[in-house]
Amino acid sequence: MRTILTYDQTFEGFLCCIFQCYEQKLKDVRIVGNSLNSENFFDDLHDVTTEAHKARRVWLGLDQSFSKKGKRALYKAFLSERPEIENILLHYIRRQLKSSEHIDSDFTDPKILHIAKVVKMVDREKHRMDAFVRFRLTRDGLYFATVEPDFNVLPLNAEHFKKRYADQRWLIYDLKRNYGVYYNLEEVAYVQLHLSKNVTDHTKQGLYVAPEELAFQELWKNYFNSTNIESRKNMRLHVQHVPKRYWKYLSEKLPDFKNKK
Repeated sequence: MRTILTYDQTFEGFLCCIFQCYEQKLKDVRIVGNSLNSENFFDDLHDVTTEAHKARRVWLGLDQSFSKKGKRALYKAFLSERPEIENILLHYIRRQLKSSEHIDSDFTDPKILHIAKVVKMVDREKHRMDAFVRFRLTRDGLYFATVEPDFNVLPLNAEHFKKRYADQRWLIYDLKRNYGVYYNLEEVAYVQLHLSKNVTDHTKQGLYVAPEELAFQELWKNYFNSTNIESRKNMRLHVQHVPKRYWKYLSEKLPDFKNKK
């Protein structure tokens, strides 16, 4: 009978599943997020509780076999949220723990190759978020931005923005996954909020965005339009460098909001 381990779909929860695999010496096992599982009469179902000390024990224990690059790849691949990624990573972990050499470049193994490809996609999305996130100054002095990345890259972006905007309070909120990263001038914390629909409606941003922010956005749009040479426009190249799915973050791409309430 196959064992199904369900968990809360956090990285710590996944590490606790790895802990249980080894603690109970499970062989035929599949790890599934608890919101994705469909019960099967022939499977032995177990819901794994996330416990910080177990997750930490597994993560630190991997240092003995994994390279820094390998551990980083494991984390990034998990953040991809790709189907079956937990079980592909379980395969990677089991192989690496049995090997005396690092196997993160063993692309003869289709699953290791798959992880490498997924990591590249996650890195690409992370760098695009670094480039295309646009903060708006709110009326209470907080720099606020919303994102909906293809992958769960916000934990990878946090350090970049902490260094770049160390003297500002800011919040980047992932609307797709309903959590955000908040920096209070000292440390980064993860938060969950109940956001109004007005947050994503640019015609109503005057309700919460500072007046000087609206003026700056209008100034930036005017500058962008005035420096744009129509005869030299290459839309194919432009979309290649700035894909359309990111345009909703860019104030220069939004319709005019002047005189909107």
